[in-house]
Amino acid sequence: MQRRRFLLNGATFLATAATLEPRAQGADSKSPPGDPKTLGGPEPFDYAQLKGRARTMADAPYKAPGGKVPPAIGKLDWDQWQSISFRKERALWASDDLPFRVRFFHLGFRAVKPVRMHEVQNGMSREIAYDPALFDYGKSGLRPGDAPADLGFAGFNLLFHTDWTRDRAAFQGASYFRATYGSRQYGMSQRGLAIDTGMSTPEEFPDFIAYYLERPAPRSNTVNVYGLLDSPSVTGAYRFVISVEDTLITDIDAAVYPRKQIERMGIAPGTSMFFYGKTDRRLAVDWRPEIHDSDGLQLWTGAGERIWRPLNNPRVLRVNTFADEQPRGFGLMQRERSFEQYEDDGVFYEKRPDVWVEPRGNWGKGAVMLVEIPTRDETADNIVAFWTPADKPQRGQEYLYSYRCYWTDKYPPESRIARVQATRTGVGGVIGRQQTHFSWRFVVDFIGGPLTALGGNPAVQANVSASRGRVELVSARPVVGTEAWRAMFDYVPTDDSTEPVNLRLYLSLDGEALSETWLYQYEVPPPDQRKIIPRSS
Repeated sequence: MQRRRFLLNGATFLATAATLEPRAQGADSKSPPGDPKTLGGPEPFDYAQLKGRARTMADAPYKAPGGKVPPAIGKLDWDQWQSISFRKERALWASDDLPFRVRFFHLGFRAVKPVRMHEVQNGMSREIAYDPALFDYGKSGLRPGDAPADLGFAGFNLLFHTDWTRDRAAFQGASYFRATYGSRQYGMSQRGLAIDTGMSTPEEFPDFIAYYLERPAPRSNTVNVYGLLDSPSVTGAYRFVISVEDTLITDIDAAVYPRKQIERMGIAPGTSMFFYGKTDRRLAVDWRPEIHDSDGLQLWTGAGERIWRPLNNPRVLRVNTFADEQPRGFGLMQRERSFEQYEDDGVFYEKRPDVWVEPRGNWGKGAVMLVEIPTRDETADNIVAFWTPADKPQRGQEYLYSYRCYWTDKYPPESRIARVQATRTGVGGVIGRQQTHFSWRFVVDFIGGPLTALGGNPAVQANVSASRGRVELVSARPVVGTEAWRAMFDYVPTDDSTEPVNLRLYLSLDGEALSETWLYQYEVPPPDQRKIIPRSS
């Protein structure tokens, strides 16, 4: 997908063009004229029933969805598909005085996996019928007879009564969902589940094959959405409790049922994009200073340590594992929030939402995994972070996970220690002196916590360690004219290996940590690229 153009349009795909007015064959004509039509009769529904259905499905072999989308829909290009818009007057609950409305996405381009939609009211569900009259087909070239009555949808978006024009959440492409905070700007996405991500074997993308939208209470800021997940390896039942505030909150309950042993199962997987930033400008051929949806992985371990790991666009695929037990939280975050850092008035990277995952209940032992995939442009989501349990999930077992996702631009958990504000890198050595050996400089700025009250206390120390090689020229000092402190050091490789080096840094005073822990994985250049920069003496 041409991701930049997708971000420019959000998830609403607004368009104006000619109208098609056919009725869906087989749809229930008793539905109110303004509402989407339904198929079949009502059926009992609750979350327990959905979990039972997922468990039953897991006992049977996986059955791939039958058939393909009609050729006229499957061959739509980006511009044709983007021109299809949902008619706002036909939104679910548009004819009712309710705080939420739902619009549906049409299949086409690369969104070719149908998802069944249902409305839930008073413990009963009814399937929502695909109907060409729900859409304005714009310049897509589609005709009323190009799609069967049971076509299904590509997903849906959710609007709140404070703004009926810009959506607050979207579930699209069968696997992905995302939301936005008060900026109304989309960015990174979440997935229901990740299977074998970052392994040598092909990754599996479990799909939501059906959604159930529960009719909200009047004057409520909360709506419930349920999802049925299916793939060759696993089934699942999900409950999303979506609360719309300036910080949008999604409480998620997931019941997962493996069909077989799973080598690597990713819980609460977040997907983002990092092209280049201050730490690595080797691909910065674009005029914009930085390009990324997220610039770091933030961790709050079960032992209470707070960690910041800046993201990389590596030369080869990299997988990092952060072992933990009962994690308190993790997420892909965007800490750099000044327009001048990006200079992009089209997609506004400084407004991208963070997604902080707060586990609920017993998650036991496992690890947060970070997968960084090489990319040569900004159109690909090349960063994935998720929790994986220590024990491989087994066939026939039930795995229950509950967690909360904060979609925000603010760091959710309160902290009394300083946090990393920015990371910069460049050639090492001392200005005005000729280098005698190759070294690479790291500059890390910290802000907040106890630092504001320290003045220029010379006893503050930068504690630096490296998994191999040598560290030199270590210093820590306040940044003149700001409330930040700056730690600096040079890393010197002492062998010919090009394997990544893990660097670790934090500030302390009298043996007490003042800051979160900064971690970084430095890709050491080969010996013939470790150039000594000429300098005047």
